[in-house]
Amino acid sequence: MGIDCVLFERLVTLSGQGLAPKRAVMLGRQGLKIERAHARRYSEALKRAGLDMSRFELLQEDGFSETMFRKLGFGDIEAADFSDYEGATILQDLNEPLEPGLAGQFDFVFDGGTIEHVFNVPQALDNVFQMLAPGGIFVSANGLNGWAGHGLYQFNPELVWTYWRRGRGCEVLTCVGLPKDPTQPAVVFPDPAERGVRLRLNGRLPEGRVYLYYEIRKTGDATHAAAVLQSDYAVKWADRGSKTATTAQGVLQ
Repeated sequence: MGIDCVLFERLVTLSGQGLAPKRAVMLGRQGLKIERAHARRYSEALKRAGLDMSRFELLQEDGFSETMFRKLGFGDIEAADFSDYEGATILQDLNEPLEPGLAGQFDFVFDGGTIEHVFNVPQALDNVFQMLAPGGIFVSANGLNGWAGHGLYQFNPELVWTYWRRGRGCEVLTCVGLPKDPTQPAVVFPDPAERGVRLRLNGRLPEGRVYLYYEIRKTGDATHAAAVLQSDYAVKWADRGSKTATTAQGVLQ
């Protein structure tokens, strides 16, 4: 796992929003190296954000990314993983329920491509939800298209809107298809529930690897109780239920 140029640019943009989390964690210990093909973009991103530093100041000898997160203003970020083989300081199997001491502890959680490697995705998402403190930010980038063979899953924007917005009551700040090639534009994904039909993505995604990238904020009244149902089916079921109820009312009259 690692932070490439396009994810670096997103993190630099976030750093300019004054998050300053009290406690931050990345899922898996993320690496960082400068992609030669896009080296200039790292410096340009820092300059746009008003950060007076060289891209080389963000690197560390072991190839991981704690220095970058700290210099971008995310604090002394911790790493959570299944094992400590890469130096994670928090051991948590995301397939299993969250360790009690981690609940509500983090103002910032970063997933740079970990959940796609976890078999029990619903549990993993619930764990992240529980880890977040009220007002906390979760940033995720997992495979949407072009990552066949990379992990266990590729994901769909329906999951973001249905799980995080309707299922858990969080605020979806951004949901896009983000090409790994930073010269390609992102594809914005609206909430399919707003139209009651699923998103039609054929021909809209660029060739090559594309992340499902999103940012969410856990609101103060976020809940863990709501069912997670695909939006277009939920609309159909609701319409059918309404028609059935109307028909039954007519018969009774």
